Order: sequence, then C-alpha cells, then structure tokens
Amino acid sequence: MSTLLETIAKVRREVCELHAELTRYKLVVWTAGNVSGRIPGYDLMVIKPSGVSYDELTPEQMVVTDLYGTPVRGINIGSGGTVDWGNPDLSPSSDTAAHAYVYRHMPEVGGVVHTHSTYATAWAARGEEIPCVLTMMGDEFGGPIPVGPFALIGDDSIGQGIVETLKNSHSPAVLMQNHGPFTIGKDARSAVKAAVMCEEVAKTVHVSRQLGEPLPIDQAKIDSLYNRYQNVYGR
Repeated sequence: MSTLLETIAKVRREVCELHAELTRYKLVVWTAGNVSGRIPGYDLMVIKPSGVSYDELTPEQMVVTDLYGTPVRGINIGSGGTVDWGNPDLSPSSDTAAHAYVYRHMPEVGGVVHTHSTYATAWAARGEEIPCVLTMMGDEFGGPIPVGPFALIGDDSIGQGIVETLKNSHSPAVLMQNHGPFTIGKDARSAVKAAVMCEEVAKTVHVSRQLGEPLPIDQAKIDSLYNRYQNVYGR
C-alpha cells in the first residue's frame, strides 16, 4: 500500500512541476491547458484541478481519478481505515474525460497534455495539418502533425478523436479542429516536450509560408530521420 501512496505522491509532484513548463514556454494563458500523468501499474491518473492559477498549483491540489475521470479521494486499507489524498473542494480539469479515454485505449501512453498555444491552435482553427518540411519534424513527429475531428468538450468525444487520429501515426501531437493541440508521451514529461515542439514547428512553418511555399521532404528521408532520432540518437 505504501508503494501506491508513494507512487501517487511522486506523480502528483511531477505533474504539478510540469505545468510550470507550459507557462515557461508560453503555451497557455490564465488557467487553460493541463498536464496529466498515468499512475504506473494502476488504473489511475493525476490531472490539474479546474480553475486554479498556474502560480498557485501545489502537488496536493493535483486530482487523482480513475481512467473514466471519476475522482478517487482515498483508498480503503482495511482495518487501518482510509487513507485520503484528495481535496474535496477541487474538481479535475474539464478535459479529464479526454485524457482518461486516451489512457484507456492507448496503454503505452503515460502522459497527456493539452494547450491552446497560439500557432498550433491557429493551424487547428484552419483544420489544416502541419506539413513535415523540417528535419526537426521528421525527428520528433515522423511526418505531418495531423488534424483531429471537431468535438465538443464535456464527454470523451475529444478523446475518441485523439485516439482515432494518432493510432496509425508516428506523431505524438494532434491538432483538434477549432480547439487546439493535444500531445501524448511515454510519460508526462515526454508529452510536455511534444507540446513545446509542436508549437515551435507550428510557428516556424507558418513563418516559412509567409516567404513562399516550403520545400517538401521525401517520405523515405523522413522515415530515416525518425528512425535514427528515436532509436539511435542519444542512446
């Protein structure tokens, strides 16, 4: 039982700290956007509370939910009673259902991030994928950053769109139409990195198109870049 409690505490701390990266790279405004992380070995996740300013976040405020987005405020330890870790005054992010759906249907995913970063969201507003015209995109995304379908917030429709769009893609990022980017990763830190890189390439490709049509990269070269970066570089 102590292992579970220690793991929850560790993930809550990591998820809390990673929200500072979203503000550092100017990917969010006000209280919009969120990071979540899976609790390894359990059908649980940790996500930002709704409506709390980024500079006020603490690990203890991170909300623990099951993989259907229902808050789990504590755990029964038998004769020892119940260990509580939740804050009953805080609700999970309004995007929780989307995150939870991703975790249920993509077991390899350990972290999910959602932002409304300016350039990536501008591409999403156009319903246009970001073409792979940079070697950095080949490295990180293995091709274009795809567009997911329009979906309203409130249930797991957004999560369904994320999974359907990314299940056959190398990309860890998807631009949900008229909404904004969602990114995934093996853990929460990897998902945050994908969100940062997604905004960077969205901006660079946009600027490139102001100068003219960007030059395409042959798919075989993209595949080579991706395979080298993912399987050789830095290992």
